[in-house]
Amino acid sequence: MALPTKYNSQIAESNWYRYWMEHGMFHSEPDDDKEAYSIVIPPPNVTGVLHMGHMLNNTIQDILVRKARMEGKNACWVPGTDHASIATEAKVVAMLKEKGIEKKSISREAFLEHAWEWKEKYGGIILEQLKKLGASCDWERTRFTMDASLSEAVTNVFVDLHRKGKIYRGIRMVNWDPKGKTALSDDEVVYKEVPSALYHIAYAIEGSEESLTIATTRPETIMADVAICVHPEDPRYRHLKGKKALIPLINRPIPIIEDEYVDREFGTGCLKITPAHDINDYEIGLRHQLEVIDILNDDGTLNEKATILVGEDRFVARKKIAALLSEAGQLSKQEAYTSNVGHSERTDAVIEPRLSMQWFLKMEEITQPALRAVMDDAVRLFPPKFKNMYKSWMENVRDWCISRQLWWGHRIPAYYLPNGSYVVANSAAEALDLARTEFDETYTEQDLKQDEDVLDTWFSSWLWPISVFDPAFFKSGKKNRDLAYYYPTNDLVTAPEILFFWVARMIIAGYEYTGEKPFRNVYLTGIVRDKLGRKMSKSLGNSPDPLALIETYGADGVRTGMLFSSPAGNDLPFDEKLVEQGRNFCNKIWNAYRLIEGWEVIPGRNLANETAIAWFESRFNQSLAELTDHFEKFRISDALMTAYKLVWDDFCSWYLEMIKPAYQTPIDAHTKDRTLAYFEQLLKILHPFMPFITEELWQQIGERKDGEALMLSAWPKQNAFDEGIVAEAQHIFELVSQIRNTRAARGMSPKLPVALFVKTSNEGVYGRFEEVIQKLANVSSLTFGETTGNALTFVVKADEFFIPIEEEIDLEQEKENLLKELEYTKGFLTSVSKKLANEKFVSNAPAQVVEKEKKKMEDAQSKLNALEESLKKLQH
Repeated sequence: MALPTKYNSQIAESNWYRYWMEHGMFHSEPDDDKEAYSIVIPPPNVTGVLHMGHMLNNTIQDILVRKARMEGKNACWVPGTDHASIATEAKVVAMLKEKGIEKKSISREAFLEHAWEWKEKYGGIILEQLKKLGASCDWERTRFTMDASLSEAVTNVFVDLHRKGKIYRGIRMVNWDPKGKTALSDDEVVYKEVPSALYHIAYAIEGSEESLTIATTRPETIMADVAICVHPEDPRYRHLKGKKALIPLINRPIPIIEDEYVDREFGTGCLKITPAHDINDYEIGLRHQLEVIDILNDDGTLNEKATILVGEDRFVARKKIAALLSEAGQLSKQEAYTSNVGHSERTDAVIEPRLSMQWFLKMEEITQPALRAVMDDAVRLFPPKFKNMYKSWMENVRDWCISRQLWWGHRIPAYYLPNGSYVVANSAAEALDLARTEFDETYTEQDLKQDEDVLDTWFSSWLWPISVFDPAFFKSGKKNRDLAYYYPTNDLVTAPEILFFWVARMIIAGYEYTGEKPFRNVYLTGIVRDKLGRKMSKSLGNSPDPLALIETYGADGVRTGMLFSSPAGNDLPFDEKLVEQGRNFCNKIWNAYRLIEGWEVIPGRNLANETAIAWFESRFNQSLAELTDHFEKFRISDALMTAYKLVWDDFCSWYLEMIKPAYQTPIDAHTKDRTLAYFEQLLKILHPFMPFITEELWQQIGERKDGEALMLSAWPKQNAFDEGIVAEAQHIFELVSQIRNTRAARGMSPKLPVALFVKTSNEGVYGRFEEVIQKLANVSSLTFGETTGNALTFVVKADEFFIPIEEEIDLEQEKENLLKELEYTKGFLTSVSKKLANEKFVSNAPAQVVEKEKKKMEDAQSKLNALEESLKKLQH
């Protein structure tokens, strides 16, 4: 049955995804006779819907896993979602508000019931959307970070690390998110430059007419001041040592102290010290044993300790304090100022430094194996430029604040006792046994109160490569069959912005619990940006709907379109035209098969096509070698471009034209069989990038059994290739293009045959490709030597060509054309020479790339010589 004129992506995508699923082609079980290949998905938040970053990330994962399957590996791609404590709790709180329910008015248990209902209703949306993209995940293995078994794993790890002395509880200055009402780790704080103001405030000196001016960006915190600090060597303030200043508006006296931390050049050289609301002030407060006054509630409003403006939001209070200071004559100046302000990575709220009792994981020792792993390339980062960033972070890491003041998440397994102590245990029953053993044998369950906080979301996802295969491992210490077979996983594909949130921590957990790395390679994608360079986001409204793109251009078009400009680690400047180009590529492949399918066949073998067949055989294997090299170096975009050029340029534009029979003329069986075989091989190397159209066409090529699929067929084997014939063919294609261009420039019809003369020292290449030249360039005869009479002339590499014509040649025009070509060739030669003169390029580039550049230089020099010779003839 003939193919439809147009490829219908929606029908093909629906049919083939269902077919793959029905036949269980994505599912994997351990098989000792096959090499394992495993990837774990970076679990998207249950609150999430598909965005362009997910599209890029999961397309790359799918390419890697589909190629591994075709290479005969037992490929397993584990999907799942993350419970996302802060984001999900915010969604549930908002949902309850719409129903007129406040979180604080219901119990924890009731809130969690609502949260689980929300998760069941909305939590799987993004995974269903990934299916539209063609993601070949093992859906039978789908995991959720709060599945019962994975939650138990988290508890076991907490208990184990606490027993090892690596987890501790203490009062520390933390990053507080007033919107999420929870502590955050340092890595969850995003710093942004924010336009602000610097307020110059006059503090009266007690018992004196004198005053001190303090410059601050946060006048709303003056009520929490406990001291004024100056540099001990600042002569301006030596006379104030031991005196006190009065806080404006509330007139509370505070001491004037000295500390070398003060920058004498900033502002007035005086600092107000507010230990409860600034990490540096807190450190000064510890050194000088100062009081700590916290004037903020957990939602960022002023509390009773502020004594004025109680209940006001901190930013509203800032404006009101400034106005009150101005009225009192104590605001001497207000000037524009740009501050680098920390924001919550999850809620975008401005962070408050806050003293708080929290749980921490000691990081100094536990990070060392993970640091060595990346530095020694046991775990390889692609691109390697991220190694230095990783090293810097790991060497300067601070203890990880792992507790969060939320209800949705893994509850901290610590139980508080009436005597003020606590025990850490896997369950309430175990905690009771510990409490009775260690403290008082009369304790009952009612005497124990579990910690209200939950763990940081990343504290569960750092276990992901282990817990998805064997959550019980953290209790038993023995690997089940899945973990023993699939771990360590092969590749991780993720975004650079979570290199420390997640990647580094997974490596830490891997070495802590298995003694080995969790994955071999980490491919770090770029950020998807719009044409103006802005990160795509809902708030900016500059992100297209991925599902709408798939509906318009097809999943294969979107997948290839995104990769056309997406080298690892570099941002992707997304343009819908790239996706359109991807769809056009689908149409090109479709029409190529329609052309081949439409040829009538006669028995036999046409020897005229042997050169084309031999050339494409070598060209295919040469491209396959390039493709393999790109994949090994995780140059996924380059791999796609290699396949794209092989199909579009070499196969469609040249090979098919070389062997295509004349209109309504049949083709010989041998040529068609070889062409179909080549086309099938092309579908195989395209399949990881474009799974749907390739499966559709592969199923059309021959009779397939039920349960057969391109996605399970063998990846093409790498065979030797003849570089000579590939180079010769490229030379001939340049000649054909030059003949076509010369005709077009003279307004000559391409349908009229022309004679061609060539002055060359290499007659063999033209003899071998003579029939190709005649067919593709409509050349009636090829003669070696120069023609007499009028002729158009041009140069290809070192050879001079002549096309005889009847009319007179405009010698001046010919000179002009030759001079233009001469200048272009000189410029090209200069650029290649500069590249080869660059020692960095020559020493770092692959040997074959350097050789290719040297060949370009030789060819350009030869062409330059031939052009100069042609120009001399015209001038004489």
